Amino acid sequence: MTAYAASLDATTATPEDDESPSYVEMIETVISSLEQEGTAMVGHGQEGYLWKFGYGSADEVFVQLTGLTDDDTLTVWSVVGDLPQAGAGDLALKLMQLNWTTTLEGRFALLNDKIVVVTSRTLAGLSAGEISRSITIVATLADDSDSLLKV
Repeated sequence: MTAYAASLDATTATPEDDESPSYVEMIETVISSLEQEGTAMVGHGQEGYLWKFGYGSADEVFVQLTGLTDDDTLTVWSVVGDLPQAGAGDLALKLMQLNWTTTLEGRFALLNDKIVVVTSRTLAGLSAGEISRSITIVATLADDSDSLLKV
């Protein structure tokens, strides 16, 4: 597993609210509709929840929920490639153009010399549709990134 990923296991998170779908249930529903068979895993610890699943050519799409209050954060990201040694300026320009024209609420960023696609927002007012959209945008951009990142 890569250095930026938390230790994950195959346990299922338990929702805290039985009357309406919790953030955890909504996230797991979206992941189950997108994942390649048998690729989804979830971990739960003091830092919140962390899911990992595969989608298309993206081997690892991560979904992190830092907690369950309005001030906590939903972050979705996936590594799409290594930062090249040569042509980094051209690639940076291309990523900035893609951030404006292609990524919707997602964006390309750098994480430990890796190019990632990421989206993040607080849970205040977050709907099931926004959760689905965030996860779908990142997973789709990660899957399509090989053609998008050609300089």
